[in-house]
Parts: sequence; C-alpha cells; structure tokens
Amino acid sequence: MRTLIIAFAGFVLFTVVGSFVWRWAARRYPLPCPAEMEFLLENPYVHHFASSAKLIALGEIGPGMSVLDVGCGTGRNTIPLAEAVGGEGRVTALDMQERMLNRVRERAGEAGLDNIAYVHGGAGAGLLPEAAFDRAVLVTVLGEIPEQQPALREILRSLKPGGELLVGELLPDPHYQSQRAVRAAGEAAGFEFVDCTGGVIAHTTRLRRPAQA
Repeated sequence: MRTLIIAFAGFVLFTVVGSFVWRWAARRYPLPCPAEMEFLLENPYVHHFASSAKLIALGEIGPGMSVLDVGCGTGRNTIPLAEAVGGEGRVTALDMQERMLNRVRERAGEAGLDNIAYVHGGAGAGLLPEAAFDRAVLVTVLGEIPEQQPALREILRSLKPGGELLVGELLPDPHYQSQRAVRAAGEAAGFEFVDCTGGVIAHTTRLRRPAQA
C-alpha cells in the first residue's frame, strides 16, 4: 500500500510540474501540447471530468455519422468516436503534429479501426471539405489556435447545415477558455449557440451551423 501511495503521489507531482511548465510556455507562445507530454492528455483526471463517453452522448453521435476531431492529439476522443460511428461512419482526425497523428494510427490499428481519415495541418488552413460533417469536436484546443476566427469559420463551413460543433474546456489547461469566451467566439464566426453543460472546471459548449447557412 505504501508503494502505491508513493507512486500515486509521484504521478500527481509529475503532472502538476508538467502542467506548470506547459502553462509557462503557453503564456509566451500559443503552442499545442507537445507529443512528449501525452500524460497531460491521458490521465484519470481528464477521463473523469472530460470523458469521451460524455462527449459522444452530448453530441448524440452514433452509427453512420461523419465526425471531425480538430486537434485530435493522441486520439483520446478519436478512437471512441470511430467506434461510435461504426463501419458506415467516418472520423477525420486533424492535427498539426505528425507525431500525434502517428499515435492515432497506432491506436486505430490496435483497435482494428479503418474508418479514420488523417489530415496533417491546422483548422483555418483550407484543408477541410465543405458541408461534409455531421459533428465536429474541439476539446481543449480552441485556446491553442492563434487565429480563432478563421479556424472557426472553416469548421463552420465544413459542417452540414444543422451540424454541431462541441467545444470542450478543462482546467488546468493553460489555454483554458471560459464559457462566455467560447460562446462569443462561436457566435462571431457565425454559429448558433445551443447550450453549455458543466461548470468552471469542465464544460462543453454546443454550437450549431444554421440550417440556412
């Protein structure tokens, strides 16, 4: 038991130190989480407050749907999304870091999934097809994007009319965005605000592409 407690305390200390280092760097540069700090994206705290299951349920994501995962990172959400949409559906994983996309490829292979497309680049770079997705997810990524409006407008165009973007935020992410900031950015880009669930520690905002847009 003592060994377990020491190991857990060490993990917590390592996570806290890593978070502070990332936060310090993020205040100077709008950089994404490095691949070397994958543990900040994959740990019990994140899974408890921002689980993929909650995201999928909130977005009513199911078989046959087409979903865009913006800033997919290690695939924490990409893999469950691909499982949720099934063989008739499709998930597009977008990330600026090739190492992150390679990690998603590895995990997809281990899970036997072949319904994931990979796009190397960032939102706002003109890489996304128009009116192609039923849902898009942007989890702890919005604050990492230097030019939010061009990125959000491209995501808006990539959604089918009536399609929804789910923006998830979680403390202590150094790029954390408040509920008010997410809603304001989304509406400025042309989205309709649907609702926001959660509280200060973790929240998810649903934004919709207008049916006539």
